[in-house]
Amino acid sequence: MGMFLNSIIPFTSYQTTASGKYFVDKSALLGELIPSLGTEERFFCITRPRRFGKSVMANMVGAFFGKALDAENIFEKLMISSSELYRKHLNQHNIIYIDFSETPRDCTNYQQYIDRIQNGINSDFAEAYPEFPINTADAVWDIMTNIFLKTGHRFIFILDEWDAVFHMPFITEKERRDYLLFLKSLLKGKVYAELVYMTGILPIAKYSDGSELNMFKEYNMATRARFSEYFGFTEAEVDILYDIYMQTTKNPRITRKDLRIWYDGYHTKAGSQIYNPRSIVCALTDNELANYWTSSGTYDSIFGYVKANIEDIQDDLALMFAGGAIASDIREYAATSMQLKTKDEIYSAMVIYGLLTFEDGYVSIPNKELMDSYASMIKKEKSLGYIYNLANVSQKMLAATLNTDTKTMVDILEFAHNTESPIFSYNSEIELSAIINLVYLAARDKYRVEREDKAGKGYVDFIFYPERKTDDAIILELKINDTPETAIRQIKEKNYALRFKGKLGETPKYTGRILAVGISYDKQTKVHSCKIDVL
Repeated sequence: MGMFLNSIIPFTSYQTTASGKYFVDKSALLGELIPSLGTEERFFCITRPRRFGKSVMANMVGAFFGKALDAENIFEKLMISSSELYRKHLNQHNIIYIDFSETPRDCTNYQQYIDRIQNGINSDFAEAYPEFPINTADAVWDIMTNIFLKTGHRFIFILDEWDAVFHMPFITEKERRDYLLFLKSLLKGKVYAELVYMTGILPIAKYSDGSELNMFKEYNMATRARFSEYFGFTEAEVDILYDIYMQTTKNPRITRKDLRIWYDGYHTKAGSQIYNPRSIVCALTDNELANYWTSSGTYDSIFGYVKANIEDIQDDLALMFAGGAIASDIREYAATSMQLKTKDEIYSAMVIYGLLTFEDGYVSIPNKELMDSYASMIKKEKSLGYIYNLANVSQKMLAATLNTDTKTMVDILEFAHNTESPIFSYNSEIELSAIINLVYLAARDKYRVEREDKAGKGYVDFIFYPERKTDDAIILELKINDTPETAIRQIKEKNYALRFKGKLGETPKYTGRILAVGISYDKQTKVHSCKIDVL
């Protein structure tokens, strides 16, 4: 057992994961890999956004196949144990496990980085095969070839975070090419490679348009159906985890609907929706809804893409922020251009990083967790133009609504309409909804804002649930070429107020006023109208 050869790291890591209260069994993936052992189709590159279980699956592959430790106590309870090939392959293979995100101490150049890997593997072989003279200064592929020729031993490669090197500041463009050639020399056409399982965020085509790594089949979440169910949590899996949460948590504060709003919304090519797994586990463990997957860096990441083409993306951003979906051609999903300029290139990259989701030719913001990061960006980045301007009158709009000052509300909407942006033509209610979403952005600091009644590709109604139970609640309905009175009447007919009043005989969930807000726009007169009733 060494640092790379038959390392105990994947076993130990997966054992820790499998012992968790909110563990999900994805071991059926192993059943799909086993038939590829030793075949031409043995090279897999599986890319997913960060925190979508890539390393967990890599550790599982290593724990199952690797000889380092007996893993029967883990896998005998999992789905793979029902396979007729289970015992034939459990802990029967040599593995080479490399986490490419790790660097030597005080690493300042590529040579130090790659030497750690090559020298480490060579030292492991010298220790594991003392009967053979091994010069640790030789190329690792030459040593492995000689080992194979003398023993017939083959190796499963598990390569985690394969693309990490491309984000290291000390790596030059030439050295990135050297790294691709290193992987080619190590793997391509090598008979000692029994299986290669590689993971990362970026597809190979992002950085290699040549033949270096063309032996790999690439599987991403949005455009390839295979392996979709093994990354992220499905609806059924979250149901099971939620049952565990309800049975074991004192004073549970999260509803099943909360999980769907906050962490669902990622689409797979296979046609299913999946939840962000890390966020689900963290929320249930902490008994609290929060931005677990996103961080301060996520807002910066989003703007890093958007700023490349603000002029073309502005209107799309406003519509997506309102819950709409934007048509996008991301058939060139790898976004091979290093300089992302067109909308489709930018959206493709954002899908890769999990900042957008893709379904049936449309991109959209998947859930509240991401929506909050977009909201932070909109409030801070002046270069977003009218989007930023509208967001920064939102405090005034919220105050006017709570004061039932419909004149000020109309003035703000007229201000919003005073632009050349095509979405202000209000060709559909989703476009009016986009503007409402921006001018009420400040409400997200004090309210949980939900969009109800899906219509086409967007949502047209808003309900504002106050964080403080004593604050006023808001139900907002939009109308094009109709009156705010019609909107108010619809709110009453749908009995939306019951969402705040609770069941008959129970203490009301909210004790503040319930404001029914109707907003309309007349295309012929180009006039906005507002009306507020207290229910």
